Amino acid sequence: MKFKQIDINCFKSFPDQISFPIDKGLTGIVGPNGCGKSNIVEALKWVMGETSAKSLRGAGMEDVIFNGTSDRPSKNFCEVTLKLDSDGKKSISENLGNIEVRRRLEKDKGSKYFLNGKEVRAKDIHILFADLSTGPHSPSMVSQGRVGNLITAKPTDRRAILEEAAGIGGLHARRHEAELRLTAAENNLNKADDLMKQTEIQLKNLRKQAEEAYRYKFISEDIKKKEAELTFLNYKKIENEINDNSETLNEIEDEISAINIEKNYNLENLKKLENDIKPIRDSLEIQNSKLQKIELEADKISEEEIRTKEKIDNIKSENKN
Repeated sequence: MKFKQIDINCFKSFPDQISFPIDKGLTGIVGPNGCGKSNIVEALKWVMGETSAKSLRGAGMEDVIFNGTSDRPSKNFCEVTLKLDSDGKKSISENLGNIEVRRRLEKDKGSKYFLNGKEVRAKDIHILFADLSTGPHSPSMVSQGRVGNLITAKPTDRRAILEEAAGIGGLHARRHEAELRLTAAENNLNKADDLMKQTEIQLKNLRKQAEEAYRYKFISEDIKKKEAELTFLNYKKIENEINDNSETLNEIEDEISAINIEKNYNLENLKKLENDIKPIRDSLEIQNSKLQKIELEADKISEEEIRTKEKIDNIKSENKN
């Protein structure tokens, strides 16, 4: 496996896209302190899947994005592309010759990985480089103090480094992934068993509910039938009562009609009698008026008779004297 080229865009101290070809033989990067030599190595580790911001000398992963200077504005993304040749060593996960790995980070959106232009998972990139006996933590990535750490490392840590250098780190990663899948499959199987038991219980309950529903439907239909019969009987009863009441109403209407006829006849007779009585009443009023006059005349005559009698008595009394 050989690195051919690394393209850096807006990563750390590189505000513009820049390409570093890696030819055959020994390639060295020289320059004064602070010119970005370490940033190139960190860009290489980052594109191979480094997830620790601390190992990239940052507080957070977004610190790898160009932060701007006095004369250059900050960026909101960074991108690193690594081109390599598997040199005949085929990846277990990808049957590839020329490989292009790209990682892109946008603020507030996280990282995306691309393998030969196709978006993939971070795990796929980790396994790819593990199969190629390299990666961000590969023994081939020797940083300052790494040799001393290798000498003083614990046997288990030294074994892990040697296994990764031997190219079997990818196998361990695949074994671990297979174990995780097996555990997940066992958990899914247990969940399936639990689900089957729950389904059997639900099926039993559904059968019971179905029987109750059938019984309910049968009883409901019988109730509807009885209600229909009762409604029909009530209808016939009401219809008969209406017919009986209609006959009674006709009789009452006939009686009312006869009474109205008799009433009209009596009203006509009363009117006729009133017409006949009117002349008699008028004549009676005239006679009463005459009688009142006669009575007045009689009263006057009586008064005159009394006065005359008093005069006679007075005269007789005077003659005696």
